Amino acid sequence: MTGWTDPSALGYSALFGGVLIGSIVPIVPTGAVVGAAAAIAVSNGSMSLPLVLLLSVVGALLGDFATFAVAHAGSSAAQRWVTGRQSPERLAAARAQFERRGGVIIVIGRLMPAGRIPVLLAAGALEYPWRRLVPAATLGCVLWAIAYAALGVLSGGLFDDPVLATLLAALLVLVLAGVGSLVSAWLRRRRARSGAVR
Repeated sequence: MTGWTDPSALGYSALFGGVLIGSIVPIVPTGAVVGAAAAIAVSNGSMSLPLVLLLSVVGALLGDFATFAVAHAGSSAAQRWVTGRQSPERLAAARAQFERRGGVIIVIGRLMPAGRIPVLLAAGALEYPWRRLVPAATLGCVLWAIAYAALGVLSGGLFDDPVLATLLAALLVLVLAGVGSLVSAWLRRRRARSGAVR
């Protein structure tokens, strides 16, 4: 039995806390935290990769639930954020989209850079039901944790030194997030242009 001063215990606490806080308030690069922990797990064995995945999923899921709950409980700020910028027709279309494909939207929102919080706030403000949110958010968090842990495993497999593996994992995550943001922006501009043409 190890104490809380053990390096691996501190690593697990930092992993869980970083992912949980970053999933509520986007001030912590959660993907980089998961990638770094996975890199450490495979480069020097001081952490367990299955436990890294489990803590990442649980921290991300609790953070997503908290974000959704704030909007779903009728937070006036979240309601204004969703309804204040949209016409009644667009709000009706958004509700219809969540009715038809809400689960897919939530999973994709979790995987897309900067997509998770807007999707969860919109889902909560539009009163998407918890019974449908929970399985979709769980799947999204599992896929997200596996993807970022895989980047960490890749970097940890290249370097035995946990510091180099961690740095490479964080760099890979940041590059991937940057590419994802560029692709998202390009797709938004393309949709806006095609909508203007119609």
